[in-house]
Amino acid sequence: MDFGLHDRHALVLGASQGLGLAAAKALLAEGARVTMSARTLERLLAARDALPAEQRARCFAVAAELGDADAAQQIIAGAQAQGGPVDILLNNTGGPPAGAPSAIKPAEMSEQFDRMVRPVVELTLALVAGMRARGWGRILTIASSGVVQPIPHLPMSNALRSTLVGFMKSLAGEVAGDGVTVNMVLPGRIATARTLSLDSGLAQRTGRALADVAKESAASIPAGRYGTPEEFGAVCAFLASAPASYITGSLIRVDGGAIRSI
Repeated sequence: MDFGLHDRHALVLGASQGLGLAAAKALLAEGARVTMSARTLERLLAARDALPAEQRARCFAVAAELGDADAAQQIIAGAQAQGGPVDILLNNTGGPPAGAPSAIKPAEMSEQFDRMVRPVVELTLALVAGMRARGWGRILTIASSGVVQPIPHLPMSNALRSTLVGFMKSLAGEVAGDGVTVNMVLPGRIATARTLSLDSGLAQRTGRALADVAKESAASIPAGRYGTPEEFGAVCAFLASAPASYITGSLIRVDGGAIRSI
């Protein structure tokens, strides 16, 4: 299947590692130009240098800290200067600390909002106008299965990512007639550094071996294992593709069947 991405430019946030990097690689493999953004330029350049030579020529890097007030405009300016107008925006942010809901401090929640929600909305609003004018665009936002089934020890993630669900669903209805799709991608247990960190934290809190925690978690998934970053990236590439033009306003789970609700 031809994904129709050879003349498209994608901006991928959080692309120096994990899910963001997996999505960037999948888009590059389909022929897109990709601007990768993350907070550390050295990590971005290292990730780009590891790509095949042909893909490196279509891959650009823009470093910015999403919590900074001017991050969105800095990222957009850098991306457009190197790759041209942005056709595909893949929003991806880091996750907040784990903990009990009753232990959250309002100031902490506000700080995480400024990293996880405000810049995503700002980037989306700044880029969607050009997509509508050109009659084609894709906006994808990586969230979490916690927006469908809240994860007990990740209350801030559950709350803040759910805010984006409401915004993106509303936007999808407004821009669908202009050729722009807006979807959320919900990873379950994917084998990334973030998942390892969460498993390690649980092992430490409960005094158990990390291997036992991971084995128990995998056993709770119908697929019987954690997903791979490559499997997740492939879903993102399809949703960004031309053949996916009739999928919008959706929450796409990539979780091996872990969420049991309909």
